Amino acid sequence: MPPEVPLVDYLVLGDHPHLVARQCRDCAARFFDRRNACASCGSATGFDDVALPEEGVLRTFTVVSVAAPGVPVPYAAGVVDLDGTSVRANLVDVAPDPAQLRAGMRVRLTTFGLGTDRDGVTAIGFGFAPWEK
Repeated sequence: MPPEVPLVDYLVLGDHPHLVARQCRDCAARFFDRRNACASCGSATGFDDVALPEEGVLRTFTVVSVAAPGVPVPYAAGVVDLDGTSVRANLVDVAPDPAQLRAGMRVRLTTFGLGTDRDGVTAIGFGFAPWEK
């Protein structure tokens, strides 16, 4: 299998792809970027990695109809609640149509290839697809 690299540092690939947030040791606020101090409580005691669930709830969404040159439109983007952690991502495997999307619908993390460089390394991105238990 050709090598794959995640597009963002907080995407973990493998048999069970998932996202990892940085959780404040004092107030448990979660972030996806590197921080020296917590933006929620101001603590500088540090952060721990916490794996997020693969399933969540779509809280809100928009259908994007105008984008930068070369970006195909329309597409749907949303905010997903993963057990209390908000994640912004595109909605995939569903038509970008408000009749197909609704706040409160269950979604599941999915990964996909974004392109391969001349060395055969594929960049992997993530989105959320509708999911019912």
